[in-house]
Amino acid sequence: MAAFPHTPLPRQGRPRDEVMRSLVALKQGDQDWRGGRVFSLVYSAGDDVHELVSDALSLYSAENGLNVLAFPSIGTMQHDIICNTASLLGADDPRSGGAVEGYLTSGGTESLLQAVKTARDVARQDRGIAHPQVVAAESAHAAFTKAADYFDVELIRVPVGPDFRVDAHALADACTDDTIMVVGSAPTYPHGVVDPIADIAALALERGILCHVDACMGGFLLPFLAQLGRLDEPFDFRVPGVTSISADVHKYGYASKGVSVILYRTHELARKQVFVTTDWLGGFYASTAMAGTRPAGPVAAAWAVLMHLGLEGYLELTRTAHDAALALRAGIEAIPGLAVRGDPRATVMAFGAVDPAALDIFAVGEVLAGQGWYLDRQNRPDSLHATVHAGSAATVPALVTDLRRAVTQVGHRRAASRDTTYGTSS
Repeated sequence: MAAFPHTPLPRQGRPRDEVMRSLVALKQGDQDWRGGRVFSLVYSAGDDVHELVSDALSLYSAENGLNVLAFPSIGTMQHDIICNTASLLGADDPRSGGAVEGYLTSGGTESLLQAVKTARDVARQDRGIAHPQVVAAESAHAAFTKAADYFDVELIRVPVGPDFRVDAHALADACTDDTIMVVGSAPTYPHGVVDPIADIAALALERGILCHVDACMGGFLLPFLAQLGRLDEPFDFRVPGVTSISADVHKYGYASKGVSVILYRTHELARKQVFVTTDWLGGFYASTAMAGTRPAGPVAAAWAVLMHLGLEGYLELTRTAHDAALALRAGIEAIPGLAVRGDPRATVMAFGAVDPAALDIFAVGEVLAGQGWYLDRQNRPDSLHATVHAGSAATVPALVTDLRRAVTQVGHRRAASRDTTYGTSS
């Protein structure tokens, strides 16, 4: 808490206009994502969509997502979001089994937490496993480590190959009789590559265990890339053996923060996530997510954006973002001394020095930051990370130009800090 200044609670409340002026002043030090120079954290589909999101958030600012009997409109919107997401991810295909069900969560981290907890509970109840293990690549999201810590599950991480994808044989070698679930990412966050989901799911089928696909980043991206003929990489419920998928609406669904979807192949598996109790004096209590009280505003905003954009809108946003990502990748690869990590097929990528001894990519990042660009830092190996979205597409040519200059400017200078930047807090 010491990293931020403290504003004491006033004895007498301040006027509304004064408070709003203070909020505006506080934001002056934040990244200006509206300018398109922020390649992380924010996904923008333009001012029109942001205005719609703001209106929907305001309309549902007081309602409580805990109880859809009191607020049935929230239940309707949740059902629409879940069903539409499921359709995007193959639920309507005969190969899915036709029984896909799911729930909304507050974000990708919570969706992954729920996937691990559900797998743990299934293993305990159905297989009697007391010390469950989840096997995942070292590229799988940090939320899997958090889930393992929260739910007393052992997470076994497997190294990725030179292409930054995990090999299904390596996952198989790490499995034991206590393994309850294997994980694949579509795409991985660090490098934007798609793991071999079909092979990973086949492994799960062979061993009789669950297979979760982390499509938090790609759930509202890969299906549209496939429809555009730009991707042929099976990853969803059309793949036998995939038992659950997570997809964030607040990423490439371009909704406001706070809405992700966790889907399960069967009704029986989905019901394992629900918490139900009468063990208190308040009566029957049931919850499908970690939180009890949940803000309804993000649900309304997500529903509004889905209805506003529609399939054609998402296809156009995906085309815009992917064209820009291809241009960024080509621009990076044309700069001597730089290389893209792996073969990112979508709109997320990491890049760094071909020879780290000759060029410090974090020093390059410092130069770019001084020019208003925001890209995450990663290590193992040191890289800059770019999430290209529709709102940043127009700035890609300028980023490539500044990146080339920064590489020349840095020379053999070393960065002031080795710190990485994804998911930091005070």
